[in-house]
Amino acid sequence: MSTHTTASPPVPRWEHFHHEADVGIRGVASSLEEAFEQAGLALTMVVTDAGAVAPREVVTLHCEAPDDELLFADWINALIYEMATRKMLFSRFEVELQNHSLHARAWGEPVDRLRHQPAVEIKGATYTELKVWRDEEGIWYAQCVVDV
Repeated sequence: MSTHTTASPPVPRWEHFHHEADVGIRGVASSLEEAFEQAGLALTMVVTDAGAVAPREVVTLHCEAPDDELLFADWINALIYEMATRKMLFSRFEVELQNHSLHARAWGEPVDRLRHQPAVEIKGATYTELKVWRDEEGIWYAQCVVDV
């Protein structure tokens, strides 16, 4: 008698990876949308603990690009722009993708320097190690290096 088990899909997660003076961010998930969302969390985690950021206000974002990699860089840069101009941090993301067009909502709150204790200011997403791919197990990855 043989038994067959099916691997469960991975829990969506974010990661940082080492890159000289800057920081690599990566989203990992079973869908491309979730990988983008997880990368948003990784971006916040460069600055502060996302768990300390209350999802009080919502910001709508839209990006378009000719491919998934450029769309990912645009997404991260759009988040960085909103963080800088609104002086906000984000802790929840909802991304919809269709034909290299991104519609998203990001929830967060204004920066509270005492509570959030921001570690760095992120200047922008770079094309360094910019990569969006799906592995042989169907897991999506979206990554780049951000300039801090």
